[in-house]
Amino acid sequence: MTHSSNRPPFSPTRSLSRRGCLALCLLGAAIGAPTSWAQTFPNKPLRLVVGFPAGGAPDILARIFSEKAQLGFPVVVDNKPGAGGNIGADIVAKSPGDGHTLVLGTVGSHSINGALYEKMPYDMVKNFTPVSLIASTPNLLVVNNDLPVKSVPELVAYMKANPNKLSFGSPGIGTSVHVSGELFKSLTGTSMTHVPYKGRQYAIPDLIGGSIQLMFDNMPSALPMAKEGKIRALAQTTAKRSAAAPDVPTVAEFIPGFEATSWFAMFAPANVPKPLLDKLNAEVLRVFKLPDVQDKLKTLGLEPVLSSPEELARYQAIEIDKWAKVVKESGAKAQ
Repeated sequence: MTHSSNRPPFSPTRSLSRRGCLALCLLGAAIGAPTSWAQTFPNKPLRLVVGFPAGGAPDILARIFSEKAQLGFPVVVDNKPGAGGNIGADIVAKSPGDGHTLVLGTVGSHSINGALYEKMPYDMVKNFTPVSLIASTPNLLVVNNDLPVKSVPELVAYMKANPNKLSFGSPGIGTSVHVSGELFKSLTGTSMTHVPYKGRQYAIPDLIGGSIQLMFDNMPSALPMAKEGKIRALAQTTAKRSAAAPDVPTVAEFIPGFEATSWFAMFAPANVPKPLLDKLNAEVLRVFKLPDVQDKLKTLGLEPVLSSPEELARYQAIEIDKWAKVVKESGAKAQ
């Protein structure tokens, strides 16, 4: 039988050669894909969700990043306050893992709330990809100017003489501002009423007016008001005094073992590809290492604390364990 075509007869070697070539091409495409992801990311504006109203430390940090980021597209800050940061975090937890939606997470939304709320709308670990730590700050124990106390020992004595007479405010259940108060109650054997607000901006007028008498507010928010004389600063909640307020003692100087640090970090939804994550991490580090940004943070009482995604994941795990114990010992619950 003759072949009418000029095509060479079938060759197993040639066929394998073609298959190998195809496999190599596919492998090359797969290897090249992450690079192309990083090169084409972002391809639209980024949304940076803040789970608190404007004016507080999370909002300040988000707006600094928004102003300074150089990713080719704008970073739009979106304030979604409520439920101690849970509402904003939940939006990001349920967003696509394409790197275009981020959250400025806090110690509350990503470490404390899981122990406080019986039903969390998201998993603090599984539903997020850590990007980087950004900053930490003490909380400042501040009181209404009419409260007749000028030190932590005087406050404790007053609370013991007047059980349940005082109220302390916070920008939501589960915030570091809230659990600082719970820790204070637990370690001093005192009692006071917690009054949660949708954000610190709603609590401060009540503090100045006397509807609530004290607050463990984030230092960047509280320190300027204390310096203006609108409220009185008694102590800061970190183990060591902040350089921003060297004359204000720590609570631990009077109550050994008291420490509550507020921290802020950037998280993306789960399953963000590593090349995109690396690009986001590099930009966070670049922005918050800028000398003018570092100077601004220190003036506000914020300490720059930057990290790799892996370091943030390890730190978050330690904090979840620590605050679960504090919440259990204090008996605090989300009302």
